[in-house]
Amino acid sequence: MPAETVVFLGTGRRKTSTARVRLTAGTGKFVANGRPFDSYFSHENFIKQASQPLTTVQLADKFDVAANVSGGGTAGQAGAVAHGIARALQKMNAELRAPLKKAGHLRRDPRAKERKKPGQPGARRRFQFSKR
Repeated sequence: MPAETVVFLGTGRRKTSTARVRLTAGTGKFVANGRPFDSYFSHENFIKQASQPLTTVQLADKFDVAANVSGGGTAGQAGAVAHGIARALQKMNAELRAPLKKAGHLRRDPRAKERKKPGQPGARRRFQFSKR
């Protein structure tokens, strides 16, 4: 029987995206929805953003990350994965909370698309005013 592996779970959210992240001891393999990060995320900035919490605490090559991501677009999904990794790291070691919090990884980014208002063409846009 293989040795017991310890798994740390974290849920991250950003815009309308949700990421369920599994953190296991390993060699630094990053997988999102069964695909490596470099093929899943279209741009290297999204890869960098998603793995930023591990880089902050210098543990990028010590853990494997497997994320199930759904909803939203690429930018939101990268932010959700980063939030999930940060939460999983905090569960793993409470002493990592201070550097993660200082870097802003534990805070859920509240920015999301504003809803369109009724009787108007967009969220903020108004129809042209006519005095007469």
